[in-house]
Parts: sequence; C-alpha cells; structure tokens
Amino acid sequence: MTQNRKEITEKELHPKSGFLVLGLTVLGYLVSIAVFIWSIFQISEEQFALGGILMAVSILAWCALILPLAGLKVVSPNEARVFTLFGVYYGTIRKAGFFFVNPFCTTFSPTYQEEKQHAMQETTAALKKGSLPSSALQSNSLKKTISLKTQTLNNERQKVNDVLGNPVVIGAVVIWHVQNATQAVFAVENYKEYLSIQTDSTIRNIARLYPYDVFDDEEEDAAKEKTLRGSAIEIAAQMQTELQKRVADAGLVIEEVRITHLAYAEEIAAAMLQRQQAVAIIAARQKIVDGAVGMVKMAIDKLSEDEIVVLDEERKAAMVSNLLVVLCGNKDAQPIVNSGSIY
Repeated sequence: MTQNRKEITEKELHPKSGFLVLGLTVLGYLVSIAVFIWSIFQISEEQFALGGILMAVSILAWCALILPLAGLKVVSPNEARVFTLFGVYYGTIRKAGFFFVNPFCTTFSPTYQEEKQHAMQETTAALKKGSLPSSALQSNSLKKTISLKTQTLNNERQKVNDVLGNPVVIGAVVIWHVQNATQAVFAVENYKEYLSIQTDSTIRNIARLYPYDVFDDEEEDAAKEKTLRGSAIEIAAQMQTELQKRVADAGLVIEEVRITHLAYAEEIAAAMLQRQQAVAIIAARQKIVDGAVGMVKMAIDKLSEDEIVVLDEERKAAMVSNLLVVLCGNKDAQPIVNSGSIY
C-alpha cells in the first residue's frame, strides 16, 4: 500500500492581492448597473434592439462577476490553505492576508467535515436540553484552513503492564504543530486522528520497557537503573523521539512530550503501597542500626582509650546490648539507676 502512495511536494503559492480583484469586481458591478439603467432608457425611447442587447450584456456581466468573488480567500496568521483543482493538488498558501486564487480551486481540509459534524451533534443535543453551548455557537465559524499554531494533545490515560508485569496507569500530554500542511492533508486521512493513535501506541510501547519502580538490586539491574517514576524526563524524551519518527511523514513536529499521570492500577495500588512502605521502613531501620553500631563502637573505644573504666568482655556485651536497645528502640528507654557495684 505504501509503495503505491504518491508523494506530494509542497508548492507555496504567491497569489494576487484580493483587494485589487475585489475593487475591480465592485467596479464591474457598478458598470453593469449603469449599462442596465441605460438599456431601460433605450427601451423607453423605443430602441428595442439596442436596449435588449445592453440589458442582456449587463445581466450576463452581473452573473459573470460572481466568479471572481469565489476566488477571494482569507488566510489568518499561523494558518495555511491547501488548494486542489479538479482533484489535483494546486498549491498551498502559508502567508497571512487577503488573496485571489483560481475561483475553480477548492480548499481541502481533512478535519473540516468531522469537526462540522461534531459541532452539529453538539448543537442538536444542546437544543434538546434547551441550552446552547459555546462550541455550538462557534460551529458556523469553522475554517477549512490548516492551523500552524502550537497545539496540545491530551489523550485518555492508558493501562499498561510495565517490564515487571505490574499494571500501571499512565497519561501524557503531547505538544505539537503542523510543519508541512500539504503532507498533513494528503499523506494521511486525518492527521489529528493519526497523531492521537500514534501517541497512544508510542506511550504503550515505551512504558512497557521499564518498571514503575525498583525495590531491590536484581530489579534495578533488570531495568538498567531507569524507572517510570524516577526517570520520567528521560523516558518522556524517548517517547518524543519515537513519536516524531512515526508522524514525520504526516508533516507534524513533536515539540515535547510530558508524563502527566503515573500510578499503579487500582487493583494493585494498595498492595504496592504497602510494599513501598515496607521497603522504606527497612531502609530506615538499616540506617538506624548502622548508626547505632557506630555509636556503640565509638563509646567503647573512647572509654578504653581514656581509661575511664575497664570493662571485660561480658560487661562490654551487656553495654552493647543496652545501648542498642536504647538507640534502636521505637519507644523511649526507662533508665534504671544501679546504686551498687556494677560487678
């Protein structure tokens, strides 16, 4: 299918000013009106032949002058118009202004009919409810131009399995714009729908290559030290690169991809939260134990170095046990004062 597809190179048009053609058309209408009035005078003076000819000429001129009006086109800033002539690509206007093109040319926009149908459905639904939404009010202002402005695509969140098989809900926003209006119109059926589908596919394919998070060394090695939660910026950049490759043929440019939502799926969210809490508690306990052992060692070394008290191995063991209980316990220790000999 793709081998038989014809590649169309964008041809930028430089049409004439629409104001000049509009002025000449208005002047032509004024002349035709004057001729028509003159023909009436000729008929009133019984110059039927001349009056009839003048009247026919004025009527034909009036009808013919409708044709130039059909060629007047307006292009707003950061927009483009793609024209076809009898089914063949004619050219593209990218410059803003008021222009005159071949009146037999038609503006081609793959999203116009879909947007118009959507607006009509909204209008019908709103009228049934007795109200009129703002989008429906603007349905008459739908344009057949291709917007070159920076746009945002925010699809629905997707549920995917990460590299460890855990179901994850992920959402991303895509910032993009049309660079080549001709390719956007002719390379794909609907460039907005095409971008939406490719975005969902890219997010799904990239997200499943990484774990949501790592909890031990083995999983960290398997994920190559990248996780969806910890490396969101790098993974979003990878999504942008992959998505740009997919939509380049459609004349689209992906400016940025941002991960806006990331969470475990509802069915495992509670269990994974407990797991994260357990890992955090273990890590905290490990830090406390490491610090407590260091403090006990320092205390024993200091007592021996300064010869404050000489402890045998049994008393050192008792001291270590008591200090570890005090330093590592969850509750405050209750001191017991020994008024007798420690031996």
